[in-house]
Amino acid sequence: MSNVKLEVLTPQNSQLIIIDQQPQMAFGVQSIDRQALKNNVVGLAKAAKVFGIPTTITTVESESFSGFTYPELLDVFPNQKVLERTSMNSWDDQKVRDALAANRRKKVVVAGLWTEVCNTTFALCAMLEGEYEIYMVADASGGTSKDAHDFAMQRMVQAGVVPVTWQQVMLEWQRDWARRETYDAVMAIAKEHSGAYGMGIDYAYTMVHKASQRTATPHEALPAIAAR
Repeated sequence: MSNVKLEVLTPQNSQLIIIDQQPQMAFGVQSIDRQALKNNVVGLAKAAKVFGIPTTITTVESESFSGFTYPELLDVFPNQKVLERTSMNSWDDQKVRDALAANRRKKVVVAGLWTEVCNTTFALCAMLEGEYEIYMVADASGGTSKDAHDFAMQRMVQAGVVPVTWQQVMLEWQRDWARRETYDAVMAIAKEHSGAYGMGIDYAYTMVHKASQRTATPHEALPAIAAR
């Protein structure tokens, strides 16, 4: 019997949903540094754009409570329609279900707030319908406490959700450094959003490959780092 969870994420088999990445929701996050959270979500969004991943953005009570989606996310998808809801569970909204169905991808990558509420209810309901496989991006999601986030992740994993991190997803989509059509864009995202890893790329570019500090983009740099 085949196991769909043994299939890696590819640009052809996955889609992304960004749930309630809004200021008021972020104010309540205590499980991860909020600036790191935004950095990771924006990095994931940029990766999705590079690989042409169908992306759904949904919000809850924007004007009455939560505020609007981070402008940094909207800048990544300037023409993206944001799906507004009243329900805490995105799965309860027909617009969201229709958007996911239209993308025709079974593997749904999820980055949302809060882990223990909106992420969990969406994941469990989507899987209960038997339609989707859920990949929960743990470091692009956040809960109201570390316990809230961790136990929600455990509950979802027990139900069959696959836990991932944003950089893991990006590099799984890239898969092979010989894929030059996305290589430079992935390197740019890593340099900007991957912390010490991005610093390592800069170091390899400038110190190992002697590239210009301002325009360093040699193709050989990242494989050299990855091989260590």
